[in-house]
Amino acid sequence: MTGITLAAVMAASTTAAFAQGSGADDYKAKCAMCHGADGLAANAMGKMYKIPPFNSPDVVKASDADLIATTKNGKGKMPAYAGKLTDPQIKDVVAYIRTLQK
Repeated sequence: MTGITLAAVMAASTTAAFAQGSGADDYKAKCAMCHGADGLAANAMGKMYKIPPFNSPDVVKASDADLIATTKNGKGKMPAYAGKLTDPQIKDVVAYIRTLQK
């Protein structure tokens, strides 16, 4: 591999890791208290509000646009995060949620 190619690969992998890291960090700070660290909503808040786990069929089949809209606008007891998280942060959180579904 040439130095330029290696540098490009390293930059791309660093960017991907940063995006997942920031999504994970925002998820832990804003979402895990209700949805659980693993996204299964098996914690006290998840049970109290009957939050579906992220691996439930309805959540898995929801589009990224649907999850982004729910995060931005809120749904049911879930508060809206528009103005609390930026659009890129919300997108990163949704990408992190997808990793919890696997």
